[in-house]
Amino acid sequence: MSNKFQTYLSTTTHAAPLAVFRFLFGLLMSISIIRFWYNGWIEKLYLLPDFHFKYFGFSWIKVPPDIWCYVLFIICGLAAFLFAIGFKYKIAILIFFISFTYIELMDKTTYLNHYYFVSVISFILIFLPANKYFSIDAFKNPSLAIQYIPKWNVDALKIMLIIVYVYAGLAKLNYDWMVNAMPLAIWLPSKVDTPFIGSLMSQKWMPHFFSWGGAIYDLTIPFFLLFKKTRVFAFVAVLFFHLTTSILFPIGMFPYIMIAATMIFFSAKFHNQILEKIASIFKIGKTHFDNGVHLIHTQNRKSQIAFKILAVVLIFQVLLPLRSFAYPGNIYWTEQGYRFSWRVMLMEKTGYANFKIVDQKTGKRFYVQNEDFLTQFQQKQMSTQADFIIEYAHYLGNHFTSQGHQNVGVYVESYASLNGRKSQLYINPEIDLMTLKNNFNHRYYILPLNE
Repeated sequence: MSNKFQTYLSTTTHAAPLAVFRFLFGLLMSISIIRFWYNGWIEKLYLLPDFHFKYFGFSWIKVPPDIWCYVLFIICGLAAFLFAIGFKYKIAILIFFISFTYIELMDKTTYLNHYYFVSVISFILIFLPANKYFSIDAFKNPSLAIQYIPKWNVDALKIMLIIVYVYAGLAKLNYDWMVNAMPLAIWLPSKVDTPFIGSLMSQKWMPHFFSWGGAIYDLTIPFFLLFKKTRVFAFVAVLFFHLTTSILFPIGMFPYIMIAATMIFFSAKFHNQILEKIASIFKIGKTHFDNGVHLIHTQNRKSQIAFKILAVVLIFQVLLPLRSFAYPGNIYWTEQGYRFSWRVMLMEKTGYANFKIVDQKTGKRFYVQNEDFLTQFQQKQMSTQADFIIEYAHYLGNHFTSQGHQNVGVYVESYASLNGRKSQLYINPEIDLMTLKNNFNHRYYILPLNE
């Protein structure tokens, strides 16, 4: 190990940035859980559907029945609030990570990049000493309080944000986004009633402006945030970008989470000023935590273990989005390698899927009414994603077999449209879907995209 790296590992920094990150992230997640409940999404997305789509390898994750589903959300929201204030932090952040990720895995239909982002960040926080400063834990037990932590504790979060931004930017460097301004050319004209900026949304140049601006923003903003001279201007761009996105598109708490997260790039002095304001509001003596204690990485076994674990996590996050190169075809058509790769709002994909149940011996057949089995939202998600179609086909096959039907085969006539293209056949209609399985192999049964 080089001397420079050893020196870096031994370098400490003020714990204030990590404390602010913990507080804002936890507070926003508490609000997010309350918002989810208030909008009735617990019932709509989890309790009303009879069938739930599962992630590969996680079919054992079940939706808790009735009241227990609400209890799960209560536990998750409460854990978020507790780790925000730094009370029983290690237990709270662990419970939050498990409960939130469990909720995320209950139904693949609800997949969003920012849900995945929350799970990754909360996992990282499990291994960071985010409760050592300006927390109830440190207040109640001064022996736990630490004012200066290893610099890599803060840098780990910065690196994770850089990964998210850079991959989001690289994903935009495709023909649809950069040349055709798709899907923004479809979305923006529908926003003409937006206050103040609505009149601009009908301008033909606006989708191209947003497309190029979004790509440049994602690819450059984390690096402008790294440098003191450009940091303030970069953060103004962060505010403009995410607040505009929040106004134009219904993507929930994600813009505010990203605004709060990018504050980690500011200096310890900036974060101390935030904590002083919080302390004055709640009548807390901030100087109580300024004990001058340093946590030296090379002298702390837990810190060394945490560093190795998070190094693996960050390397995994760099490599995982690259898996899409292992598959042929347009990734936005096949969606192989699409999830968990920080591709945000890059396609408008619509379609429908008409399923046919066939007796393979007699040839007798009938068609399925999808609304008998799926909610409208599930139907929309299923119709354009091959792994959803295969999973649903197996569900139908098993259902009708249990109803007494013999030699059941399941076929689909599915059409999809990607970013304004004409609708075209999506899944090979000649293949019995009961013979297919969801795995990581190339999905040869997806018909090629006609460009």
